[in-house]
Amino acid sequence: MGDSADSSAPGLVLSPEAQVGADVQFGAHVVVHAGVVIGDGCTIGDHVVLGKPPALSARSSTATDAPLAPLRLAPGVVVSTGAVVFAGSSVGAGSIIGDQAYVRERTTIGADSVVGRGAGVDNDVTVGDRVRLQSQTYLTAYSVVEDDVFLGPCAMTTNDDTMARKPPGDPLHGAVLRRACRIGGGAVLLPGVEIGEEAFVAAGAVVTRDVPSRKLVWGVPARVVRDVPDDQLLDRWA
Repeated sequence: MGDSADSSAPGLVLSPEAQVGADVQFGAHVVVHAGVVIGDGCTIGDHVVLGKPPALSARSSTATDAPLAPLRLAPGVVVSTGAVVFAGSSVGAGSIIGDQAYVRERTTIGADSVVGRGAGVDNDVTVGDRVRLQSQTYLTAYSVVEDDVFLGPCAMTTNDDTMARKPPGDPLHGAVLRRACRIGGGAVLLPGVEIGEEAFVAAGAVVTRDVPSRKLVWGVPARVVRDVPDDQLLDRWA
């Protein structure tokens, strides 16, 4: 443990097998499981659980005997009140995990990203740098989110078009969100869809097929309406 780490917070349960860097601040009633690595300058809010092992049914497609790698929080990460971050995942430098959010096993969150209040990031998801997941968004398992993507509140991805009627061994397919695309609040992305670079999905849309780069779609089902204007492209705002 780093010499200046705060281990005196009330109700702190800190495994002796965890590694805690310098200047780490703990809130009340935090649980840190064995193997967790917390980088320098992290802030861990009240009632946070770090390194939680998953509880899986025997029928789970992710059940495996392989041990999970330790949870790793890079320097400067903030994990807010009531959040749960599972073993086997990593969170990049300067990222924020919001109140009551959860991040499942074998998931990677890049640097300077935000997982909003109550958001859910399922297992085996890759999230890039500078991503914004607004309140109560849901990233289903096996999704890929590239750098600078924005998901509005309550946006949802899915990965099983049979709803638990897949044959054994038939893989699930999450969404692929390419660089700097934007997904409006309450949008639903069906399994396996790809949202192209700098594309825009309007609020409430139901996306049933791939969206080309730099196209704006809306409706149920979503359809291409027009191009994304040049003045809205990321390089104009970086």
